[in-house]
Amino acid sequence: MASADIIQPSVEKYDEMELLLCNTSGNVPLSERFRVLFTLKNIADDRSVDIIGKALKDDDSALLKHELAYCLGQTGNMTAIPTLNQVLQDTTEHEMVRHEAAEALGALGQLESLPILEPYLQDPSVAVAETCELAIAKIKYDNDPKNKEEKEKNKSAYSSVDPAPPSVKTKSIAELQEELVNTKLPLFERYRAMFALRDIGNTEAVEALATGFDDSSALFRHEIAYVFGQMQHPASVPSLSKVLKKPDEIHMVRHEAAEALGSIATPEVMDLLKEFEHDQEIVVRDSVVVALDMAEYENSGELQYADGLQKNKSAPINPQPAF
Repeated sequence: MASADIIQPSVEKYDEMELLLCNTSGNVPLSERFRVLFTLKNIADDRSVDIIGKALKDDDSALLKHELAYCLGQTGNMTAIPTLNQVLQDTTEHEMVRHEAAEALGALGQLESLPILEPYLQDPSVAVAETCELAIAKIKYDNDPKNKEEKEKNKSAYSSVDPAPPSVKTKSIAELQEELVNTKLPLFERYRAMFALRDIGNTEAVEALATGFDDSSALFRHEIAYVFGQMQHPASVPSLSKVLKKPDEIHMVRHEAAEALGSIATPEVMDLLKEFEHDQEIVVRDSVVVALDMAEYENSGELQYADGLQKNKSAPINPQPAF
């Protein structure tokens, strides 16, 4: 199910990308592997999914593996479901990776995934349990005929398949912020407010979103950072910097802040990221490597971040990794 906007690679090109993504030689830089991954995500055919799945099963990097799982969900290709099921069900896997597998199942939106997700609503990892809650709510939303018209009218301003659709009712930023931080609401509804604020996209919306960094849920905080990475708004730099610098913040949030800063790519961001190239948390260190690579791309004038397989190069492939 390759996109109509993607040139179909040759067999040799697929083979080359598999060798690079799976790091068969053992010396492929992480940043290059990410670029190959984003290319495969945008091709989204069965061979691409197969290559991503191979890397997901065989790699040791939690950062790369969680991104591989995310990209499988973004392909819209249902052949990814068995691999994602296996990852979620492997309780020895890193929680970042299992969380992303659950979110990817939600992105694919199939009712058959509900009985896979439901047992993990009580998972020992709070991040995994909360992600399963969101994925179940999204699948039910996607498959409810009552939401068909709303879904058609409510297209995201971004290229991603999000964990929840933006709120559609006309609400002020203040009202959306109130919903964002209201822990009495279902997580799905709070995420809808989050993505509505993202789509508004101005400085006031950024400031409202930043209040989400005070939430007790690490999953929620990391999603705020991811949204800032999509928005690429300079007003988010102070709050993202504070998160990255916070020594007691959980790694899944700090890593997302690093990647979001890399997508913003202002000079002060570059200097800040370099301070964390040797962070004690490996996922943060690896994220800084990827973030600096993205920042270099943002400042290079290149037409796209990933490999040049798109027919229409008027807009870059969105390089922002999501957690």
